[in-house]
Amino acid sequence: MWSGAVSFGLVSVPVKAYSATTNHDVRFHQVHAADGGRIKYKRTCSIDGDEVEYADIVKGYETEDGELITLSEEDLDSLPTATGHEIDVIEFVPADQIDPLLFEKSYYLEPDAKAAKPYALLREALVQTDRMAVVKVALRQRESIALLRVRDKAIVLQTMLWPDEVREPEFDILDADVELRPQELTMAASLVESLGADFDPAQFNDEYRDAVVDLIERKRTTGDTRPAPVAARRDEGPDSMTDLLSALQASVEAARAGAGANGTGSARAASSASSASAEPADAAASAGGGSSRASRSSSSSAPKKTAARKPAAKKKADEEAAPAPRKRARKPA
Repeated sequence: MWSGAVSFGLVSVPVKAYSATTNHDVRFHQVHAADGGRIKYKRTCSIDGDEVEYADIVKGYETEDGELITLSEEDLDSLPTATGHEIDVIEFVPADQIDPLLFEKSYYLEPDAKAAKPYALLREALVQTDRMAVVKVALRQRESIALLRVRDKAIVLQTMLWPDEVREPEFDILDADVELRPQELTMAASLVESLGADFDPAQFNDEYRDAVVDLIERKRTTGDTRPAPVAARRDEGPDSMTDLLSALQASVEAARAGAGANGTGSARAASSASSASAEPADAAASAGGGSSRASRSSSSSAPKKTAARKPAAKKKADEEAAPAPRKRARKPA
């Protein structure tokens, strides 16, 4: 998810960062109990109740005095963003001085093929000195304070909260004087020692998640399921294809209207449809006007062919003599 280099002193170690953790929670959808349809949420205005399009939404900040300040995309683009690709080491600090409450997200750092030696050098130096490297790094266009620490053979980039993001426990009862007798302290320490063990995270598992997975599998195997419904597609207005067809229809009708006065109307209608298909964006933007101009341009550049006309009397006689089209009876399905 990120590539750059670790820089400390005159040494630079090209690395790539990968997320070190994943979430295995079972995710559920909210559905309608009656028919299983997915529940959707609309963005509505709290003032008039109207649904608001995403393009009409801006970011707003409300002050303590009740004043509203809105920020546009141009305002946000003017802010300074950190886009560097270096993990700059500021200092090396003892590992026991880092409060785990500051830890946020972990990333594994993988060295490039040519950087295996300086990577191993940094890793072993951290292990031997029992220190962590305090660094600054730009992730997702925001500068973050982080640590470099060692886990097995990998160097971990551990992002941290800023100091002002950690709250203090302001509980008055913590300042009260509590008298503890020596016998009570001895008993408590003895209990702690009796439950003492070396920590092995593999001994623990998420029993709630396992129960949810078992419940879902049991319902699936017993047939307590139903097909997931497919929501009907709503008519959200004409799309670009509809606009194109409208433009073609308008061009054809315009060409037919002029066919009575000019024998080249059929050729213009055909060239209008051809030019509208080649340039759908223009046809969609001007539903008829652009296509008409394109048809005139196309018909003027190609040689015109005028079909020989039949005399009006003979044409009428042919139409009367032609048999009427036969109707085919449909068989029942």
